[in-house]
Amino acid sequence: QVQLVESGGGLVQPGGSLRLSCSASGSIARLNRMGWYRQAPGKQRDLVATISTGGDTIYDDSVKERFTVSRDNTKNTVSLQMNNLKSEDTAVYYCNVFIYSTRETWWGQGTQVTVSS
Repeated sequence: QVQLVESGGGLVQPGGSLRLSCSASGSIARLNRMGWYRQAPGKQRDLVATISTGGDTIYDDSVKERFTVSRDNTKNTVSLQMNNLKSEDTAVYYCNVFIYSTRETWWGQGTQVTVSS
C-alpha cells in the first residue's frame, strides 16, 4: 500500500503562483516516477508533469515554461511550482506514483486549484 497526501491548492488570480506538495508513504520501491495529473469538470484526467527517481521530467506542452516539477528522494515527496497561472489551469490536481518494478499506480485524493479574478 502507498498513501499520498497532497497540499497547497487554493484560489489564485490569473498570473499568480501556487505550489503543490505531495508526500508518499508506505511500500514505495526506490525506482519510481512521481508527478501530477489534473482533471477539469467534464474532462478526462490528463498528465501535467512527472519526474523519475533520476530526475528525468515530462511536461504537458500547455505548462512548459510555467510549471516546474521537483522531488526529494530522501523524503519521498514531489512538488509542483506553478507560475503565471491561467484560468484554463483550473482543475483538481492529483498526485501520482508509478512503481516500475510492480507496475502499480497510486493516486492522491486530489486538491482543487482555481484560477479566477
